[in-house]
Amino acid sequence: MFGLTFEKLLIIGVIAVFLLGPERLPHYAAQLGKFVRSARDFANGAKNRMREEMGPDFDDVDWQKLDPRQYDPRRIIRDALSDADPFAEPAAPVVARAAVNENSAYLQRKRKREALGADEVAPFDSEAT
Repeated sequence: MFGLTFEKLLIIGVIAVFLLGPERLPHYAAQLGKFVRSARDFANGAKNRMREEMGPDFDDVDWQKLDPRQYDPRRIIRDALSDADPFAEPAAPVVARAAVNENSAYLQRKRKREALGADEVAPFDSEAT
């Protein structure tokens, strides 16, 4: 809950006692209690209204799937841009491979090494660093 631990809440409470003083503290504590009760009643009222409007389907909803912390924006964009059927069975994973450049330096060196015979010495480049 907002990164507040028991120790932090205790420190806030001690600071409130010093700032408010013993005369005004009971009044503000009562107001805080009323606010917490009204917030709880508001949340329960919204939950009950949702249950009434959805009917028996309310209990069948998987609320974990609707948690906004579970969303991955990259996956949402990828799904929106793909032409695949979202309800189809997932296929085997696709592994992206880079295009092979046949004239790359690595492949040229590899071909030269493979072309050397058993008794030949590999070429030496004296200007290489």
